[in-house]
Amino acid sequence: MNELTHFNARGEAHMVDVGDKQVTGRVAVAEGRITMEPATLARIVAGDHKKGDVLGIARVAGIMGAKRTAELIPLCHPLALTRVEIELEPREADSAVHCRATVKTRGRTGVEMEALTAVQVALLTVYDMCKAVDRGMTVEGVRLLEKAGGKSGHWVRER
Repeated sequence: MNELTHFNARGEAHMVDVGDKQVTGRVAVAEGRITMEPATLARIVAGDHKKGDVLGIARVAGIMGAKRTAELIPLCHPLALTRVEIELEPREADSAVHCRATVKTRGRTGVEMEALTAVQVALLTVYDMCKAVDRGMTVEGVRLLEKAGGKSGHWVRER
């Protein structure tokens, strides 16, 4: 893997033709977190935020983000996703909410972008719901942890 596939021979951006690729099970796992003031995290955990269930809404937003990735990232293929799981875990020691997204499909191209988008959208939703009380929140550490399926096989990030 040593060439950029989204450029043609003339160096122009194009959508990769995946029509001849084999249909296989594909999975990708991504993670990230949003750090915040301890009082903000306490409100999220207590569930007494004026806007409602912050983590529940962020979970749904992450699922929606994964499903709409092709509308946001210009050269992504629209995919029929078979599973999107969003885990949101408050971590008091870090004063953060950790997000992990697992995305699956059976198709001709991977779901890494969908998993990464799901994490970003879920964490941005936390930011949006809590910005009135904490504008200093920071989304960080968004990264791919694992991908499997297709010609390139199974890849796992070394910790």
